[in-house]
Amino acid sequence: MNKKVKIAVAGGKGGTGKTLVATNLFYVIKEEGEKVELIDCDAEEPNAGLFFSGNLIHHSDVMLKVPEINTSLCVYCGKCKQYCNYNAILMIGFSTYIKVIEELCHGCGACSVACDYLAITEKDRKIGEVNQYKVQDNALLTEARMQVGMYSPVNTVKAALKQNPHPVVQIIDAPPGTSCPFIHSVVHADYVLLVTEPTPFGLSDLKQSIETLKGMKKSYGVVINREDEPNLEMMQYLQNEKIKVLAQIPFDRDIATVYAQGGLIAQHLSPYKKVFMELFHLINQEIWK
Repeated sequence: MNKKVKIAVAGGKGGTGKTLVATNLFYVIKEEGEKVELIDCDAEEPNAGLFFSGNLIHHSDVMLKVPEINTSLCVYCGKCKQYCNYNAILMIGFSTYIKVIEELCHGCGACSVACDYLAITEKDRKIGEVNQYKVQDNALLTEARMQVGMYSPVNTVKAALKQNPHPVVQIIDAPPGTSCPFIHSVVHADYVLLVTEPTPFGLSDLKQSIETLKGMKKSYGVVINREDEPNLEMMQYLQNEKIKVLAQIPFDRDIATVYAQGGLIAQHLSPYKKVFMELFHLINQEIWK
């Protein structure tokens, strides 16, 4: 493949099978000899690395500039607090008490600009890290990992996405939900694969994801995981919205057994290798049609 593609694997609620789809797509593509990278953007709890062994080839800390207040210069005017949109500065004026709540700080620098007395400087604070592993010559696994206690993984996700800007195929394992981490994970994707399950919760969150992607003008398709009996309401919705179902993965005990042992179903259950290869081909058809 000469054309470069970025495929984001997402889904509204946690536990729908995003990582199952992302890791198995990554496996079948690397087995075909394509140069491929899997980026685990679920920085709060990255787990794609549980399914692959590789050598660490890159590590970097993700830093954020946070303010540091020199109380000998501060006159407690409260201007910095007024400028902070994230309530990261606590000040009790009558007691001359001021404190930066670093966990809430977004590193925008507004407080230091606002201070007329040069009482605010900035320091680096670690908010996460990016680790990259060489799985084999043609395959990289990049992991975004947020520092415990941080308010948001967005900056760590951005750093992971920038680590290898020129892969031939890039698979992005997006975080759950439709908030900022999800948006930053899929914003540059050529195609978004939405993994859902045939339940009322699955349909509800699928609708939210689709509405978000419509606003972003993204191309997308659906994979239904753990399909046992068809969910007529879901199928009717997808048909009415003209949304393509690219794959359906059954509710199969063998899948659960392999997955619980840290295995890949495309590797250990031969019928599913064909399923994921066909899924990859269908995605390419959707991208380049």
